[in-house]
Amino acid sequence: MIEFRAIEIRDREWVRELLRHSDFRGCEYSFGNHYMWAHVCDAQIARYKNFYVIKNKYGFLYPAGQGDIVEVIGVLRQYCKSNAQKLCFVNPDKESAELLCSLYGDEVEVSTNRDHYDYVYHHEQLSSLSGKKLHAKRNHLNRFYENDWSYEPITPDNIEEVTAMHNKWCEEKDIYNDREKLREAGAVIRGLEKFFELGLIGGAIRVDGEIHAYTFGEPLGNRKNDTFVVHVEKAFTKVQGTYTAINKEFVNSLTHKYDYINREEDMGDENLRKAKQSYRPAFMLEKFKVRFV
Repeated sequence: MIEFRAIEIRDREWVRELLRHSDFRGCEYSFGNHYMWAHVCDAQIARYKNFYVIKNKYGFLYPAGQGDIVEVIGVLRQYCKSNAQKLCFVNPDKESAELLCSLYGDEVEVSTNRDHYDYVYHHEQLSSLSGKKLHAKRNHLNRFYENDWSYEPITPDNIEEVTAMHNKWCEEKDIYNDREKLREAGAVIRGLEKFFELGLIGGAIRVDGEIHAYTFGEPLGNRKNDTFVVHVEKAFTKVQGTYTAINKEFVNSLTHKYDYINREEDMGDENLRKAKQSYRPAFMLEKFKVRFV
Protein backbone atom coordinates (compact mmCIF):
# COMPACT_ATOMS: atom_id res chain seq x y z
CA MET A 1 0.00 0.00 0.00
CA ILE A 2 1.03 3.60 -0.56
CA GLU A 3 -0.43 6.65 1.17
CA PHE A 4 -0.25 10.20 -0.15
CA ARG A 5 -0.43 13.39 1.89
CA ALA A 6 0.28 17.11 1.64
CA ILE A 7 3.92 18.19 1.37
CA GLU A 8 5.44 19.94 4.38
CA ILE A 9 8.69 21.78 5.07
CA ARG A 10 9.75 18.99 7.43
CA ASP A 11 9.85 16.59 4.44
CA ARG A 12 12.79 18.42 2.88
CA GLU A 13 15.66 16.32 4.20
CA TRP A 14 14.34 12.85 3.38
CA VAL A 15 13.05 13.98 -0.01
CA ARG A 16 16.40 15.53 -0.92
CA GLU A 17 18.18 12.38 0.21
CA LEU A 18 16.10 10.23 -2.17
CA LEU A 19 16.49 12.75 -4.99
CA ARG A 20 20.27 12.43 -4.59
CA HIS A 21 20.03 8.77 -5.59
CA SER A 22 18.76 9.79 -9.05
CA ASP A 23 20.47 11.38 -12.05
CA PHE A 24 17.47 13.39 -13.23
CA ARG A 25 18.22 16.89 -14.51
CA GLY A 26 14.60 18.02 -15.00
CA CYS A 27 13.45 21.05 -13.03
CA GLU A 28 10.71 18.96 -11.40
CA TYR A 29 13.25 17.04 -9.33
CA SER A 30 13.75 19.68 -6.65
CA PHE A 31 11.99 19.98 -3.32
CA GLY A 32 11.52 23.74 -3.56
CA ASN A 33 9.68 23.35 -6.86
CA HIS A 34 7.31 20.81 -5.32
CA TYR A 35 6.62 22.88 -2.22
CA MET A 36 6.05 26.13 -4.11
CA TRP A 37 3.60 24.65 -6.62
CA ALA A 38 1.86 22.08 -4.40
CA HIS A 39 -1.28 24.15 -3.79
CA VAL A 40 -1.56 25.10 -7.47
CA CYS A 41 -1.20 21.57 -8.81
CA ASP A 42 -3.02 19.73 -6.00
CA ALA A 43 0.19 17.84 -5.28
CA GLN A 44 0.64 15.16 -2.66
CA ILE A 45 3.69 13.08 -1.79
CA ALA A 46 4.48 9.61 -0.50
CA ARG A 47 7.46 7.46 0.38
CA TYR A 48 7.52 3.85 -0.76
CA LYS A 49 10.60 2.08 0.61
CA ASN A 50 13.50 4.09 -0.87
CA PHE A 51 11.45 5.88 -3.50
CA TYR A 52 9.97 9.35 -3.41
CA VAL A 53 6.67 9.65 -5.26
CA ILE A 54 4.63 12.76 -5.97
CA LYS A 55 1.28 13.01 -7.70
CA ASN A 56 -0.74 15.99 -8.85
CA LYS A 57 -3.80 16.69 -10.96
CA TYR A 58 -1.83 15.90 -14.12
CA GLY A 59 -0.40 12.53 -13.09
CA PHE A 60 2.63 11.12 -11.28
CA LEU A 61 6.27 12.14 -11.36
CA TYR A 62 8.55 9.25 -12.29
CA PRO A 63 9.76 7.87 -8.91
CA ALA A 64 13.11 9.11 -7.60
CA GLY A 65 15.26 6.95 -5.38
CA GLN A 66 16.74 3.49 -5.49
CA GLY A 67 15.45 -0.06 -5.46
CA ASP A 68 13.10 -2.13 -7.60
CA ILE A 69 11.42 0.29 -10.00
CA VAL A 70 9.09 -2.45 -11.25
CA GLU A 71 7.84 -2.99 -7.72
CA VAL A 72 7.02 0.66 -7.07
CA ILE A 73 5.34 1.01 -10.47
CA GLY A 74 3.27 -2.06 -9.65
CA VAL A 75 2.19 -0.44 -6.39
CA LEU A 76 1.22 2.75 -8.24
CA ARG A 77 -0.75 0.78 -10.83
CA GLN A 78 -2.68 -0.92 -8.04
CA TYR A 79 -3.26 2.44 -6.35
CA CYS A 80 -4.64 3.88 -9.58
CA LYS A 81 -6.80 0.83 -10.18
CA SER A 82 -8.35 1.16 -6.73
CA ASN A 83 -9.12 4.81 -7.54
CA ALA A 84 -10.59 4.02 -10.98
CA GLN A 85 -7.85 5.81 -12.92
CA LYS A 86 -5.00 5.00 -15.26
CA LEU A 87 -1.40 5.44 -14.21
CA CYS A 88 0.22 8.32 -16.08
CA PHE A 89 3.77 9.60 -15.63
CA VAL A 90 4.23 13.25 -16.56
CA ASN A 91 7.55 14.73 -17.69
CA PRO A 92 9.90 11.73 -17.37
CA ASP A 93 13.12 12.22 -19.34
CA LYS A 94 14.00 10.24 -22.44
CA GLU A 95 15.86 7.49 -20.58
CA SER A 96 12.99 6.94 -18.14
CA ALA A 97 10.41 6.91 -20.93
CA GLU A 98 12.48 4.37 -22.88
CA LEU A 99 12.81 2.17 -19.79
CA LEU A 100 9.04 2.20 -19.30
CA CYS A 101 8.55 1.24 -22.93
CA SER A 102 11.05 -1.60 -22.67
CA LEU A 103 9.39 -2.91 -19.50
CA TYR A 104 5.74 -2.55 -20.49
CA GLY A 105 5.63 -2.43 -24.28
CA ASP A 106 2.09 -2.14 -25.65
CA GLU A 107 0.74 -1.45 -22.18
CA VAL A 108 1.90 2.18 -22.42
CA GLU A 109 1.37 5.13 -24.77
CA VAL A 110 4.08 7.76 -25.10
CA SER A 111 3.72 11.39 -26.18
CA THR A 112 5.77 14.55 -25.90
CA ASN A 113 5.21 18.31 -25.84
CA ARG A 114 7.94 20.83 -26.76
CA ASP A 115 6.35 23.39 -24.40
CA HIS A 116 7.59 21.39 -21.41
CA TYR A 117 11.22 20.90 -22.48
CA ASP A 118 13.75 22.46 -20.09
CA TYR A 119 16.37 24.93 -21.31
CA VAL A 120 19.76 23.83 -19.99
CA TYR A 121 22.83 26.07 -20.36
CA HIS A 122 26.54 25.73 -19.73
CA HIS A 123 27.43 27.66 -16.58
CA GLU A 124 30.45 29.21 -18.27
CA GLN A 125 28.42 30.58 -21.17
CA LEU A 126 25.86 32.29 -18.90
CA SER A 127 28.56 33.69 -16.63
CA SER A 128 30.70 35.13 -19.44
CA LEU A 129 28.18 35.73 -22.28
CA SER A 130 31.11 35.20 -24.60
CA GLY A 131 30.92 34.48 -28.30
CA LYS A 132 29.57 36.22 -31.39
CA LYS A 133 26.03 34.91 -30.93
CA LEU A 134 25.72 36.64 -27.54
CA HIS A 135 27.08 39.98 -28.73
CA ALA A 136 23.64 41.65 -28.34
CA LYS A 137 23.43 40.43 -24.73
CA ARG A 138 26.79 42.04 -23.95
CA ASN A 139 25.58 45.31 -25.48
CA HIS A 140 22.50 45.27 -23.21
CA LEU A 141 24.76 44.53 -20.26
CA ASN A 142 27.12 47.40 -21.06
CA ARG A 143 24.18 49.82 -21.14
CA PHE A 144 23.04 48.52 -17.76
CA TYR A 145 26.49 48.90 -16.20
CA GLU A 146 26.38 52.63 -16.97
CA ASN A 147 23.85 52.97 -14.11
CA ASP A 148 24.42 53.23 -10.37
CA TRP A 149 23.83 49.57 -9.59
CA SER A 150 24.79 46.84 -7.11
CA TYR A 151 24.23 43.12 -6.67
CA GLU A 152 23.51 41.35 -3.38
CA PRO A 153 22.39 37.90 -2.25
CA ILE A 154 18.88 37.43 -0.87
CA THR A 155 19.17 37.41 2.92
CA PRO A 156 16.88 37.89 5.93
CA ASP A 157 17.82 41.58 5.75
CA ASN A 158 16.35 42.16 2.28
CA ILE A 159 13.73 39.42 1.81
CA GLU A 160 10.90 41.84 2.59
CA GLU A 161 12.18 44.29 -0.03
CA VAL A 162 12.37 41.47 -2.56
CA THR A 163 8.79 40.47 -1.76
CA ALA A 164 7.65 44.09 -2.11
CA MET A 165 9.41 44.33 -5.47
CA HIS A 166 7.67 41.13 -6.60
CA ASN A 167 4.26 42.52 -5.64
CA LYS A 168 5.00 45.77 -7.45
CA TRP A 169 6.10 43.82 -10.52
CA CYS A 170 2.78 41.92 -10.48
CA GLU A 171 0.87 45.21 -10.29
CA GLU A 172 2.80 46.73 -13.18
CA LYS A 173 2.20 43.64 -15.31
CA ASP A 174 -1.52 43.71 -14.35
CA ILE A 175 -1.58 39.97 -13.80
CA TYR A 176 -4.79 39.91 -11.78
CA ASN A 177 -7.03 39.02 -14.71
CA ASP A 178 -4.74 36.23 -15.90
CA ARG A 179 -5.36 32.96 -14.07
CA GLU A 180 -2.05 31.33 -15.03
CA LYS A 181 0.02 34.35 -14.00
CA LEU A 182 -1.86 34.53 -10.71
CA ARG A 183 -1.04 30.88 -10.07
CA GLU A 184 2.63 31.55 -10.71
CA ALA A 185 2.60 34.63 -8.47
CA GLY A 186 1.11 32.56 -5.65
CA ALA A 187 3.80 29.92 -6.05
CA VAL A 188 6.52 32.57 -5.95
CA ILE A 189 5.12 34.11 -2.76
CA ARG A 190 4.94 30.64 -1.19
CA GLY A 191 8.65 30.26 -1.98
CA LEU A 192 9.57 33.69 -0.63
CA GLU A 193 7.66 33.07 2.59
CA LYS A 194 9.67 29.90 3.31
CA PHE A 195 12.80 30.93 1.43
CA PHE A 196 15.40 29.98 4.02
CA GLU A 197 13.62 26.89 5.34
CA LEU A 198 13.54 25.60 1.75
CA GLY A 199 17.25 26.21 1.32
CA LEU A 200 16.70 28.43 -1.69
CA ILE A 201 19.51 30.61 -3.06
CA GLY A 202 18.86 33.96 -4.68
CA GLY A 203 20.14 37.39 -5.59
CA ALA A 204 18.87 40.88 -6.21
CA ILE A 205 20.03 43.94 -8.13
CA ARG A 206 19.58 47.50 -6.99
CA VAL A 207 19.52 50.53 -9.25
CA ASP A 208 19.85 53.89 -7.48
CA GLY A 209 19.37 52.05 -4.19
CA GLU A 210 16.08 50.28 -5.04
CA ILE A 211 15.63 46.62 -5.95
CA HIS A 212 14.92 46.35 -9.68
CA ALA A 213 15.40 42.60 -10.16
CA TYR A 214 15.61 39.35 -8.24
CA THR A 215 16.02 35.68 -8.95
CA PHE A 216 16.26 32.43 -7.00
CA GLY A 217 16.56 28.70 -7.34
CA GLU A 218 18.27 25.66 -5.84
CA PRO A 219 20.66 22.84 -6.70
CA LEU A 220 19.06 19.81 -8.29
CA GLY A 221 19.45 16.87 -5.96
CA ASN A 222 21.02 14.39 -8.38
CA ARG A 223 24.09 12.28 -7.68
CA LYS A 224 26.41 14.40 -9.79
CA ASN A 225 25.42 17.68 -8.08
CA ASP A 226 26.24 19.37 -11.39
CA THR A 227 23.05 21.33 -12.08
CA PHE A 228 21.41 24.40 -10.56
CA VAL A 229 17.80 25.16 -11.43
CA VAL A 230 16.55 28.75 -11.61
CA HIS A 231 12.92 28.82 -10.50
CA VAL A 232 12.15 32.53 -10.71
CA GLU A 233 13.56 35.63 -12.37
CA LYS A 234 11.77 39.00 -12.35
CA ALA A 235 12.95 42.46 -13.33
CA PHE A 236 11.63 45.91 -14.12
CA THR A 237 12.43 46.77 -17.74
CA LYS A 238 12.63 50.56 -17.56
CA VAL A 239 16.41 50.25 -17.20
CA GLN A 240 17.91 48.58 -20.27
CA GLY A 241 19.68 45.28 -19.63
CA THR A 242 18.30 44.57 -16.14
CA TYR A 243 17.20 41.02 -17.01
CA THR A 244 20.58 40.29 -18.60
CA ALA A 245 22.37 41.68 -15.56
CA ILE A 246 20.45 39.68 -12.92
CA ASN A 247 20.96 36.51 -14.96
CA LYS A 248 24.73 37.01 -15.30
CA GLU A 249 25.44 38.36 -11.82
CA PHE A 250 23.49 35.59 -10.12
CA VAL A 251 25.22 32.81 -12.04
CA ASN A 252 28.58 34.39 -11.21
CA SER A 253 27.64 34.53 -7.52
CA LEU A 254 27.02 30.79 -7.16
CA THR A 255 29.81 29.52 -4.94
CA HIS A 256 29.58 25.92 -6.16
CA LYS A 257 30.88 25.35 -9.68
CA TYR A 258 27.84 23.87 -11.41
CA ASP A 259 28.34 22.58 -14.93
CA TYR A 260 24.78 23.38 -15.97
CA ILE A 261 22.07 25.92 -15.26
CA ASN A 262 18.50 24.72 -15.86
CA ARG A 263 16.21 27.68 -16.57
CA GLU A 264 13.06 25.54 -16.80
CA GLU A 265 10.51 25.44 -19.63
CA ASP A 266 8.70 28.13 -21.62
CA MET A 267 5.20 26.60 -21.33
CA GLY A 268 4.48 27.62 -24.93
CA ASP A 269 4.77 31.36 -24.22
CA GLU A 270 6.31 32.80 -27.40
CA ASN A 271 7.97 35.78 -25.70
CA LEU A 272 9.48 33.55 -23.03
CA ARG A 273 10.61 31.07 -25.67
CA LYS A 274 12.34 33.79 -27.65
CA ALA A 275 14.07 35.10 -24.50
CA LYS A 276 15.29 31.65 -23.41
CA GLN A 277 16.49 30.74 -26.89
CA SER A 278 18.43 34.00 -27.13
CA TYR A 279 20.87 32.73 -24.46
CA ARG A 280 21.76 29.74 -26.65
CA PRO A 281 21.02 26.67 -24.49
CA ALA A 282 23.54 23.85 -24.43
CA PHE A 283 20.63 21.47 -24.98
CA MET A 284 16.90 21.09 -24.55
CA LEU A 285 15.93 18.48 -21.97
CA GLU A 286 13.21 16.45 -23.63
CA LYS A 287 10.27 15.32 -21.53
CA PHE A 288 7.50 12.85 -22.20
CA LYS A 289 4.16 11.62 -20.99
CA VAL A 290 3.84 7.87 -20.48
CA ARG A 291 0.32 6.62 -19.92
CA PHE A 292 -0.72 3.05 -19.10
CA VAL A 293 -3.65 2.03 -21.29
